[in-house]
Amino acid sequence: MWKEHYRVGSELIDSQHQELFRRVSSFIRTVQSDEPWEDKLEKVEETLVFMQHYVIIHFADEEELQKEIGYPELERHARIHENFKAEIQEFAQTVERDGFDEEKVQEFSAKVMTWLIMHVGKEDQKIGEFIRAGGERK
Repeated sequence: MWKEHYRVGSELIDSQHQELFRRVSSFIRTVQSDEPWEDKLEKVEETLVFMQHYVIIHFADEEELQKEIGYPELERHARIHENFKAEIQEFAQTVERDGFDEEKVQEFSAKVMTWLIMHVGKEDQKIGEFIRAGGERK
């Protein structure tokens, strides 16, 4: 699902985005496969744990880059990140309380991929445009 036009111009951020797309794509393939649900659970749980941790690392790195270049929309962008982290945590709490429900996991996987495509393809591209325009390097 990664596309070269998603690049923002930061080696670290671009490699993290590629890893996110790789993991989420793999997750979706697993969830949509014909395997019995019980055989999918390990991958589903592994992906949820990955997402809970990796988005925190990635968002912190992305916001640090924005600070370094003087990106004017940092606060707004950070709020978007916080909202998504909250959605991940909310889903994790639902799973902890109710267990892994196949239908809810499928909905979650689609939601995560849609968010990733829209965020990297739209919001993060604004960072890339700012970098390519020369930014306000501090």
